[in-house]
Amino acid sequence: MGMLKIDGVTHWSIPVNDLDEAERFYGEVLGLEHKGRLGSSKMSCFAAGSHSILLCQRKEALERTPEQDNRLHHAFDVSPEMFEQACKVFERIGVKIAEPIVYRAKGHFTGRELYFLDPSGNMLELRDASWKTGMPTPTFEDIVSN
Repeated sequence: MGMLKIDGVTHWSIPVNDLDEAERFYGEVLGLEHKGRLGSSKMSCFAAGSHSILLCQRKEALERTPEQDNRLHHAFDVSPEMFEQACKVFERIGVKIAEPIVYRAKGHFTGRELYFLDPSGNMLELRDASWKTGMPTPTFEDIVSN
């Protein structure tokens, strides 16, 4: 058994060269349910059964790099306990953290989020969906020091 236990998938992100064209293809051709664009960003959410897919507008129509793909990442659901264990494991084994923990009270995917990089530089996310406004908001450093 691995060091962590993943509970599920939050969403998958797909890089696209033209968001309007991709929305038409995924909605009209593939028949996925369009959930809407995420604010003023260049991302659009679709549902595929119980899974959500984000179409992410590439900044340039080039070979994929994490920098050009407008936050392209794959997200995994975890329990609150597993979220904190992951922080400690990542600190211990030297996994690169991409940004501070995000506490998201509004939007399509609420909860607390930890973004990190795999060995190839792909951004990944662990999400604890149980976090709600008013709950504690410890930093990564706070969590790993306990």
